[in-house]
Amino acid sequence: MPAPFDLTLYLVTDPRLVAARGLLATVEAAVRGGATLVQLRDPQAHGRALVEQARALKALLAPLGIPLIINDRVDVAVAADADGVHLGQDDLGPADARALLGPHRILGLSVGNPAEYAASDLSGVDYLGVGPVTATGTKADAGAAIGAAGVAAVRALTRLPIVGIGGIHAALAPEVIRAGADGVAVVSAICAAPDPQAAALALKQAVTAAR
Repeated sequence: MPAPFDLTLYLVTDPRLVAARGLLATVEAAVRGGATLVQLRDPQAHGRALVEQARALKALLAPLGIPLIINDRVDVAVAADADGVHLGQDDLGPADARALLGPHRILGLSVGNPAEYAASDLSGVDYLGVGPVTATGTKADAGAAIGAAGVAAVRALTRLPIVGIGGIHAALAPEVIRAGADGVAVVSAICAAPDPQAAALALKQAVTAAR
């Protein structure tokens, strides 16, 4: 089994939104503010460039005890010795991913609604990303917004840890937590913020207060 991980504040990176400040600087500031998990997501990066980014993030995060998750790419996660992978519905199946990752890395899966959950292979899955909670501009292929009620509907179906994702900001985070999520995942709420550390702190406080 993977080591324990904390979904409280899950940062997902966006190459466009961190370009001006830099990936490492943005992530470092977010972690100072309270981010508990970081996912590297860069759909446009080729394998070698993605591995280099992942290794740099791993070097930053490992001493701080923050797990690094790679979006989609099992091969990149293994090459960079990342802590896990997050899969979408159209990516490699969880059972195949688990076979490649081994038992000790974290495996997450996106689930958009109860029907998608019911149709999903959950073999070896450690947590679910549920959403989009509201409309989001950072992921072109995101499905229809499900709201906090959609999060609650998925929560009722599983004992797996779940993290709400999609258009979440500090004012919305408490509603997502009250719907049963173990944490919130954000992209633009931190990556596009003028002060990522302050933005992360506000989100972390909102989640903690809602609990």
